[in-house]
Amino acid sequence: MLPSVTERIATELGARPAQIEATVALLDAGDTVPFIARYRKEATGGLDDVQLRTLAVRLEYLRELEDRRRTVLDSVAEQGKLTPELEAALRGADTKQRLEDLYLPYRPRRRTRAQIAREAGLEPLAERLLAEPGRDPAQEAEAFLRPPFKVGEDEHPGVPDVGAALEGARWILMERFAEDAELIGTLRTLLAEEGLLHARVVEGKEEPGAKFRDYFAYSERIAAIPSHRALALLRGRAEDVLRLELKLPEQSEQVASPCEARIAARFGIEDRGRPGDPWLAEVVRLCWRAKLAFQLETELIGALRQRAEDEAIRVFGRNLEALLLSAPAGARPTLGLDPGIRTGVKVAVVDATGKVLATDTVYPFEPRRDRDGAIARIVALAKTHGVELVAIGNGTASRETERLLADARARHPELEALPVMVSEAGASVYSASELASRELPDLDVSLRGAVSIARRLQDPLAELVKIDPKSIGVGQYQHDVGQTRLARALEGVVEDCVNRVGVDLNTASPALLARVAGLTPGLAENIVAERDRRGAFPSRRALLDVPRLGPRTFEQAAGFLRVRDGDEPLDASAVHPEAYPVAARILEDLGLDAAGAMRMPERLRAVDASRYVDERFGLPTVQDILAELEKPGRDPRPEFRTAAFREGVETLADLVPGMRLEGAVTNVTNFGAFVDVGVHQDGLVHISQLADRFVKDPHEVVRPGQVVQVRVLEVDVPRRRIALTMRSAEGDAPRTDAPREGARGRGASTPGRGREARDRSSARGTRATPRAERRPSEAPAPTGAMADALRRALREDD
Repeated sequence: MLPSVTERIATELGARPAQIEATVALLDAGDTVPFIARYRKEATGGLDDVQLRTLAVRLEYLRELEDRRRTVLDSVAEQGKLTPELEAALRGADTKQRLEDLYLPYRPRRRTRAQIAREAGLEPLAERLLAEPGRDPAQEAEAFLRPPFKVGEDEHPGVPDVGAALEGARWILMERFAEDAELIGTLRTLLAEEGLLHARVVEGKEEPGAKFRDYFAYSERIAAIPSHRALALLRGRAEDVLRLELKLPEQSEQVASPCEARIAARFGIEDRGRPGDPWLAEVVRLCWRAKLAFQLETELIGALRQRAEDEAIRVFGRNLEALLLSAPAGARPTLGLDPGIRTGVKVAVVDATGKVLATDTVYPFEPRRDRDGAIARIVALAKTHGVELVAIGNGTASRETERLLADARARHPELEALPVMVSEAGASVYSASELASRELPDLDVSLRGAVSIARRLQDPLAELVKIDPKSIGVGQYQHDVGQTRLARALEGVVEDCVNRVGVDLNTASPALLARVAGLTPGLAENIVAERDRRGAFPSRRALLDVPRLGPRTFEQAAGFLRVRDGDEPLDASAVHPEAYPVAARILEDLGLDAAGAMRMPERLRAVDASRYVDERFGLPTVQDILAELEKPGRDPRPEFRTAAFREGVETLADLVPGMRLEGAVTNVTNFGAFVDVGVHQDGLVHISQLADRFVKDPHEVVRPGQVVQVRVLEVDVPRRRIALTMRSAEGDAPRTDAPREGARGRGASTPGRGREARDRSSARGTRATPRAERRPSEAPAPTGAMADALRRALREDD
């Protein structure tokens, strides 16, 4: 008998059953994951949001398994075939696959060839030939011939000759062999652990499928294929460029599969020179080749896809989280530039809250080449509105636009606005969206992109939540994975990020409010409508006046909403209103108000938290309250910094092997990281080039948005491919280091943070310092195995 669902999840998560039971009860009651993670730590024992989402997914799977188990047991019982042994096996099945293997012989189905043979009375012949191979099959079959007959309303062809009798007996045995749960499990395990997945190019597809050429003659153990390679193979098959086949290492056209030997051994079949041995051997061969081989290949390639998709979704989620939680430049007047050449550079100015103040389009490039007019207009807008930051979209003409702004600063030294290159991924998607039409109804679609670019510099999280996560471009083979599962996982990431940071109730857009725990898009619209009608909310409690927002929703959402300078100082913190009495007791005992406590953090640190524990609020909640009183409404995101692209390096042709550059990580995959170095084409830092040590997971070392120092290894201009390294010059020799115990990426130092790091500039009141020109080193481009690995990884991302 299997352990209970809660016991199984507890074992898998390394938690106590009581923690899981309490968490399941909260989830079943409708509590959201962010609320449970932040405000129900006593019940969950401190499970974080990642553990809680894993728990929720696993709970759904195991409950579906139990529902299916009941259905299977009822079905077999209705057939009168539920023996104690079978019932025990069904109740002990720990996966859906195992349960279906056991149920296979009892599953209601249409008439099979084996069933038709049984109706003709051939099952005794099959049993006899299997049990007594010494008998001659042809002679035994003669006793089972019979003319056509009726089965109900259907005409049965009967058994007209010996060949038909033996064929019917063969189908009966093949079906029995193919429905043996123990045999299927053994063969599946053998193929999963030792099987080689072979890929071959479809004849005539060599040229159109050139991007898959690394797989034209490829084989690898299916258990060892990494997710990005698996998805590339499956994409190649879907595009009809590759043929995939799963075989054991010793299997060939001339040599029987070891799986056939396993089938024969399972049923005591061996070649001892008896009359029935060749016939039984043929049954085994056909069973494997006609039934089980294709079935198991399909299952295992499907399982490979599942693993690859799970990993791709995990990578996408981690990248999205890093991007959403990237540093905000802050509430400062910002000018957004959406670069373009013939269509012009779109300009938008927003105030510190993101409100649009002015828009325009300038044409400094071909065909108008009105450079002076463009500079004059940009400078005028910046001066009029007190612009402190300039956000430049990193698409086409971004470096030309950056140089235009540099000229403007040179001509007008009083222009101190800091220029920052900003990813414009998804900006066009937002511009054409229904949400953008509602937010910016009076603006042309082309100008909305400039507004989005400016706002995402001020607060990436608040702006990026308006865009479908799949359009942000930080995924790995994102279009090859199940879109429903991907969307569900990414929605969870966005929800967790928004609630981790918190949302200003009086400035947030409906799109941002809709991501707050417990709130729906409809309620978010109601909140904004009420805010527009009555003015700023004076407190969290005022939310209860919003139509359709009741106490239950308030409980889930209130702790993640911030009201600054309102009636209740604690409304600006992450302290939940239900815990205000605890906070009030602490402040009363200290003789301080909330503002005073913030000025005297040492007194808060000296408080004995256990004094304030009661039946409702445990030690974790009290400790969280003290931390919030010390720094109310703290932002968990890092301080803002930006990469300084090297002057004179604007196209692939400007890159030289050995050149050292600063760039920003745009995407992290399982095989490395992509870095924007300002040439309109991201370069790849292969996983082997991320550090001077062994790196198992690129996320240990880098994350999207991180500023890094890189060196150019190789440039392939025709194919627009750049190979970069973050290793030190002396660390370029191939390394075979084993992973170091306990190595963690974010806590480790990032390569290149020494002398060159001083050139980075902070947007908090300082101007960007121009990078000094550096002479490229004489380091040669990589050759041999290292270069091959880099080229292969670059092609895999196609």
